[in-house]
Amino acid sequence: MTQAPPPPTAPGLGRVGKHRNVILVWLVWPIITLGIYSLVWWYKINRETHDFDRQIEVSPGVAVLAILPGAFLIVPPFVTTFRTGKRIQEAELAAGVPNPISPGLGLLLAFIFRLNVIYMQSHLNELWALYNSPPEGTEVQLAAR
Repeated sequence: MTQAPPPPTAPGLGRVGKHRNVILVWLVWPIITLGIYSLVWWYKINRETHDFDRQIEVSPGVAVLAILPGAFLIVPPFVTTFRTGKRIQEAELAAGVPNPISPGLGLLLAFIFRLNVIYMQSHLNELWALYNSPPEGTEVQLAAR
């Protein structure tokens, strides 16, 4: 597993995440890895939102625990889905995106064939595209900071 890049060196700077193919993330890799990739992806997108804007508070490991063991308690997966959508929204607002993600719609889509995965990853891809999709970990200037 690769090590996370160091935090940005100056205020108002963030690091872009990885541009991913939404169909591979949603369907192909989870099938091939028997669902393990979904947990890895969940960890990574939560970490990427924090790396992009250090003001976004998240523990990616806790977000993953809410998905797997939390599923036995029924509520935690829905809470983490909504909160992850909220974090993506905060990252988009920090970049000045005019139409950010709707955490509520993301939660609703989780009930329909896990379409929240496509919705969330496509919003992250659009966020990275604002900066011309540089390599993962590239430092960029945030618009709203």
